[in-house]
Amino acid sequence: MQLDSLTAVSAVDGRYRPTSEALAGYFSEFALMKMRVLVECEYLAALTETRGVGIRPLTAAEKGLLKALPDISVEDARIIRKFEREGHAGIPATNHDVKAVEYFIKLRLKDSSLSDVLEWVHFALTSEDVNSTAHALCLRGAVEAVMLPSLAKVAKEIEGLARRHADTAMLARTHGQSATPTTFGKEMNVFATRLARQVATLARNPVLVKWGGPTANYNAQTVALPQVDWLAFAHAFVERLNEPGPAGPHPVRLVLNEVTTQIEPHDTFAEMFDALRRINTILIDLSQDMWRYISDGWVTQKPKEGEIGSSAMPHKVNPIDFENAEGNFGVANALFEHLSRKLPISRLQRDLSDSTVARTFGTAFAHALIGYGALLRGFGKVSVNEAALTEALRAHPEVLAEAIQTVLRVAGVEMPYEKLKELTRGRQVTLADFATFIDGLDVAPDLKAQLRALRPETYTGLAGLLAKK
Repeated sequence: MQLDSLTAVSAVDGRYRPTSEALAGYFSEFALMKMRVLVECEYLAALTETRGVGIRPLTAAEKGLLKALPDISVEDARIIRKFEREGHAGIPATNHDVKAVEYFIKLRLKDSSLSDVLEWVHFALTSEDVNSTAHALCLRGAVEAVMLPSLAKVAKEIEGLARRHADTAMLARTHGQSATPTTFGKEMNVFATRLARQVATLARNPVLVKWGGPTANYNAQTVALPQVDWLAFAHAFVERLNEPGPAGPHPVRLVLNEVTTQIEPHDTFAEMFDALRRINTILIDLSQDMWRYISDGWVTQKPKEGEIGSSAMPHKVNPIDFENAEGNFGVANALFEHLSRKLPISRLQRDLSDSTVARTFGTAFAHALIGYGALLRGFGKVSVNEAALTEALRAHPEVLAEAIQTVLRVAGVEMPYEKLKELTRGRQVTLADFATFIDGLDVAPDLKAQLRALRPETYTGLAGLLAKK
């Protein structure tokens, strides 16, 4: 069956391909090949610039050739795959994806002026040196170019609701029951501030990479070229990959992990995935609250022309975008949780179980990205029903019991909490009931007037101020 968005096994490359396609440049097999070629070419260039290695200096044209080589085409990627699976150019099938990249680079350089340095390609490296760095570049690229901009758009929508409705009074619920009033904006700002903290963590955490050969001790390097300071070289090489790109400096930096086994332990990969998981958890919380607000009629949705909410009930306008977001965040988090739990564990010097798991990075990122897009669609359809919020507040005057008993404590009235508990708990009370209660108190007339003036819709404390922070 020919591969098409309608025949793809995964919804990521099927139904949701228009959204997930933004990640193809970072998590496809093609993208990984491209990053491996980049690492190998940058390494070869770095070797030629290092005193003591003994490679002749490169001309400007040769440096340009190495810079351009990682910009591979899909046809180039097919050649790399051919080296791995079938064999190519007289070389038998490698059954090794990184070795296939090495042979591809040598094939491309053999007829150039760099033909005399071919054996310095992949010099004293193990595949994990290349893979660790290539995966780090893919992850950094996806976070910087796709995830952070998408999260910025989500944050802008949430912050916009917080500012616009900073003073829009709303009944709060604790344990699902009526509780001290708040404002819609303040509740949105809770999510905005939580999100901002986790996004900052995602953006500033470095990604560690390893170097140094099969067991990360620079064994072959120090035997072949003992005059070179290989630790200093490795630090300089990794820093070379942090040079600003077209979009400017990288907020997510690559850093050498000096002490590793054959593989980098992936703890910083896990930190990145855990940050994304916390972000998604916050947004699941938001999605569920928005779902409830829509269900209560406190938030309304604008019908989309031609859209059908139910095949049987014509009136339905379902909160499908918030539901879609919640579902995709759940799938993403299940994958991120497994990645964070699995990747930092490797038997002795290494086992290959991390290799196949790493190929699911894009799936996890894609489901998160699909969720961000769904949230943005949902926010684009909603408006706050201020009349419904006011009506709900006025239907629950019992929330004033807290205010009254607290004021009476200050006034020195004995056991005010207990008096209000007897009046309100398990009963439906009205403002008239409160007025009668207040009239019976032995307190000053001006205090009675203050208490009678209390209203649920104005009893919001500092919520408006907190909504704007």
